[in-house]
Amino acid sequence: MKEQPLNANLVSLILVVFIVIFLVMVPIRIEFGLPPTAAQETPAASTISNTAPAAQVVEYTLKTVLGKTPPMAYEGVGGSIDGQINPLLTANVGDTVRITLINGDPVLHDLLIDEFSINTGQLTAADQTATVEFVASMPGDFIYHCSVPGHREVGMFGTLRVTGTVEVGDRAELADSQGSPAGQPMVMPMPTIEPADANAVSVVRNPADVPPPIGDRGPMTLRVDMSTLEVKGVLADGTTFSYFTFDGKVPGPMLRVRQGDTVEFHLTNDPTSLFPHSIDLHSVTGPGGGAVYTQTVPGVESAFTFQALNPGVYVYHCATASIPHHISSGMYGLILVEPPGGLPPVDREFYVMQGDIYTEFPFGTKGDQPFSMDHMSHEDADYLVFNGAVGGLTSDEYALRANVGETVRIYFGVGGPNYISSFHVIGEIFDRVYDQGSITSDPLTNVQTTIVPPGGAAIVEFKVDVPGRYILVDHSLSRLERGLAGFLYVEGEDQPAIFHSETLPESAGH
Repeated sequence: MKEQPLNANLVSLILVVFIVIFLVMVPIRIEFGLPPTAAQETPAASTISNTAPAAQVVEYTLKTVLGKTPPMAYEGVGGSIDGQINPLLTANVGDTVRITLINGDPVLHDLLIDEFSINTGQLTAADQTATVEFVASMPGDFIYHCSVPGHREVGMFGTLRVTGTVEVGDRAELADSQGSPAGQPMVMPMPTIEPADANAVSVVRNPADVPPPIGDRGPMTLRVDMSTLEVKGVLADGTTFSYFTFDGKVPGPMLRVRQGDTVEFHLTNDPTSLFPHSIDLHSVTGPGGGAVYTQTVPGVESAFTFQALNPGVYVYHCATASIPHHISSGMYGLILVEPPGGLPPVDREFYVMQGDIYTEFPFGTKGDQPFSMDHMSHEDADYLVFNGAVGGLTSDEYALRANVGETVRIYFGVGGPNYISSFHVIGEIFDRVYDQGSITSDPLTNVQTTIVPPGGAAIVEFKVDVPGRYILVDHSLSRLERGLAGFLYVEGEDQPAIFHSETLPESAGH
């Protein structure tokens, strides 16, 4: 029997069923990750899209530490950063970052991240804590740091590293969450100066505040006590400044000992201080001139003993980081080590020191001047002073005074921290200069101007022969207009054989 051909309609139906099955199976294979057929392998189909990790909360704890390397720093507490100094903190874009800061000592500290407008506020008490929280809205490396003058500069900073990318829409949302419109630069307010402190005190050291001569005695053991005080002082008329001082004045007290004396030195940091302090005496033979043993936090006393081996006049100063910040704020003075038998007697002895001060606002600005680390790091002094303040030695209270025919000795030093002095007394000639503070070398004679470096000293002696007013200056005379002047008033009868004029003096002169 002959086989019948398939019906044409049945064949068509079978073809339609196969096509439908094919179209349904292709997306199923793609959805479940099954290998595509050769016909399905196109570049578009084989591309895999990356997705950012889900946002999370990342937490870090940091503690302020002193006396390590660097001398001021943050130390990690707990987790992967435990014990690390200025540890690297990490986060992803979109993460919420929570940082807790513990103040490890009774010293002023804080923590800032400028790009995220994050600030813990100032911590002053030991174990005081503060926590900040923010969204890491952009990738990059961002510095966290202490804003207290000098602390960042000596090493109190670390890095927050934010990784990842952010889409435009997400960027706007994240920026808004930080409180600033997306894509718009932050506008910083113009700086303004606070009013002068009405309770500011004079920090000027009376130049006549000189200890009596040692005289002809043998070596002995002495105890010296000194305090470090942070005070709001009068820098100029209508202008105040935050000074660091030894015993409340600038310079610190003049110390006077004999060669061979043993000195028990005690340093107390006032409990109200916000900074640690110390002392380095250039007369000391030993580590740091004493600074190694006198890094003293507020409310604590430290001590060490030294023997005065070398005669001369020497500078002392604070040696706590940032050292130039502490020095420029007033922490310097002189110690005189007399040789056996003492120095030759004179009629008047005075104590004068020069320093340079760095402020945020220009010389002459009225108000409470903040310290400027930037100006100091560029050695661009705004004020130069004798004994701590503008014209400090020109007032009736603190001017130097002598009588015609008397011999005058000035112990002169430069605290600095940066400027050399060309010390000169207008209208006088130094009969003797003990250059570089050396009193065992023959003095220079008949000297008009003597150069004294920062951290250096000299002794000048002269006889005053003519009455009148004599001006102490640094002969880099532009500094006269930055506050650097002092007066020596000499009283007595005129000496026409030495100095005479028929013309009345003009007020515009010296």
